[in-house]
Amino acid sequence: MSDFAKPHGVILAGGRATRMGGGDKPLRLVAGRPLLARAAERLAPQVAALAINANGDPARFAAFGLLVIADEAADFPGPLAGILAGLDWAAARGARHVLTAAGDTPFFPADLGARLSAALSADAPIAIAAAPDGSPHPTFGLWPVALREDLRAALGAGLRKVSLWAERHGAAFVPFTDKPFDPFFNVNAPDDIAAAERIAAEHGL
Repeated sequence: MSDFAKPHGVILAGGRATRMGGGDKPLRLVAGRPLLARAAERLAPQVAALAINANGDPARFAAFGLLVIADEAADFPGPLAGILAGLDWAAARGARHVLTAAGDTPFFPADLGARLSAALSADAPIAIAAAPDGSPHPTFGLWPVALREDLRAALGAGLRKVSLWAERHGAAFVPFTDKPFDPFFNVNAPDDIAAAERIAAEHGL
């Protein structure tokens, strides 16, 4: 992607981390560095501007030096609400697309944006990362700003599943290799911290 074509980027960090005992999961450390710092480091080169989607007091993310954008809804409706918040932010800045990544996934691909962008077409205005077997990683997507009002209406009607909304618009699902490790490995439970540290040590990440 040229600089002109780069989307805006949003790290989705609004989850409540119930399996981690609550709190902000992206602030947990892997090999001495916050998950959020690792996600920002990987996403920043792929986008024209970067923000964090999270709810509550934004001051807790001040050390990262990024804008924090909150969901429009206050009841934690899930990642679709974070995508909408990102689309609204990007629209106000004149951007055409938003690239999203989960804040608890520290090793996602450095070519995520380029590969998703290449999959877009008139019939597939959305592109989502997938496992080799086609299983989607729905929080890793490239979303057109032009669909934000459609998404707002879908959320208002009670839709919460990212893949369902994306499939309505003919999304392209782009498979990524899981070798030598799964780049979409995410930290959901305390034991996953140790697994992430092993990946970081073995692959110099």
